[in-house]
Amino acid sequence: MRARLGRVLHAAFEASLLAKGLFAAAETLSGLVLLVLHQGALVALAQRLTAHELSEDASDFLANALLHAAQRFSVEAQSFYALYFLSHGGLKLIVVVLLARGVLWAYPGAIVLLSAFILYQLHLWSLDHSVVLLALTGLDLVVIALTWEEWRRRRGVSFAPPRS
Repeated sequence: MRARLGRVLHAAFEASLLAKGLFAAAETLSGLVLLVLHQGALVALAQRLTAHELSEDASDFLANALLHAAQRFSVEAQSFYALYFLSHGGLKLIVVVLLARGVLWAYPGAIVLLSAFILYQLHLWSLDHSVVLLALTGLDLVVIALTWEEWRRRRGVSFAPPRS
């Protein structure tokens, strides 16, 4: 039973690494795109993405929201998000690679980094009460728990449920 639980937790850890790695790569790529794309190109891209939908339904909420967001997206905001996505995604990508390679010091480092991201996400949540931020925070808490267990397993301190 204990060995089976260990295998399940290890598989969950590896799946979380894959998911975190994919999200981190997408985030890093988004940061790079925002860094090199000038503001006019961003508006033009939004217009291209929404043109068909708006020609069919001029009141489409999602298409209008995307187009208006692109039009109001300032150069300062674009620079901020470019640097934020690059640093946030880049750090997570580095951590995922180190964890995938089994570098022992990366486990507590990942826990500290994710904890810092959680604190920042909770700060942002306190400002706008976004359900998405709560979901991301919950996911990060699960990844922290899996990382902790994987670190314990790698150091030879496996999960042992209390004996009755």
